[in-house]
Amino acid sequence: MATTSHRQALAHLRRADPVIARVIKAVGPYRLQVRAEGTHFDALVRAIVYQPLSGKAAATIHGRLKALFGGRDPTPAELIAVPEESLRGVGLSRQKLGYIRDLASRVASGELPIDHLHELDDDALTEALVRVKGIGRWTAQMFLMFRLGRPNVLPELDLGIQNGVRRAYGLRTRPKPKDILRIGERWAPYASAASWYLWRVLELPAWDTATRKNSPTRKKRGTRKGATKKRTTSSRKKRSTAKKRAAK
Repeated sequence: MATTSHRQALAHLRRADPVIARVIKAVGPYRLQVRAEGTHFDALVRAIVYQPLSGKAAATIHGRLKALFGGRDPTPAELIAVPEESLRGVGLSRQKLGYIRDLASRVASGELPIDHLHELDDDALTEALVRVKGIGRWTAQMFLMFRLGRPNVLPELDLGIQNGVRRAYGLRTRPKPKDILRIGERWAPYASAASWYLWRVLELPAWDTATRKNSPTRKKRGTRKGATKKRTTSSRKKRSTAKKRAAK
């Protein structure tokens, strides 16, 4: 999103959700980086290599893969032509090798319109990508968000998002995907920005305590507790008065 869109997104989120508004204030400027270099095919190969490894390990394997092709990203035809032993030698598991080969064959045959993915809407693009072995809803969402910069992506299956919502809202347990979608309805059409901030809130060491003290949930509980205490005190006074009258 451009700077103007950033401002629009943050203004909307601040109005729509007081909790996200506090997260935005605590985290600071929105800095989601779209990876525009290379082709869509390169981005999907990279995404497969990186699941679910740590960044350093995945970067090493991805670097070795590119080294097989002179330090550049391979084309679908080149990946299909390279012997399995060579690809396994860079550190790819047999499973991931199968995923990458399936992606390459679908692109080479034209079944996956790789050069026109950016022309599809979010739902159609997700439907096209999940047909590829090893590419599920989460990977498709990461492609939408970090490759294409789509503004309204909410990765409800992502553990980081679930933990971010739990921490931001002061929940006792990690919310389920359906809860994320329900809570996130108010963020549309800028769920990508909200998602980015929820990942970042996990990096704030002092957020939990500060938020739970000020969260709407805590305030409501406090109000109910105070109301209960007042009712209890009032009931005790009434019983005391009744006893005194009975004694007379």
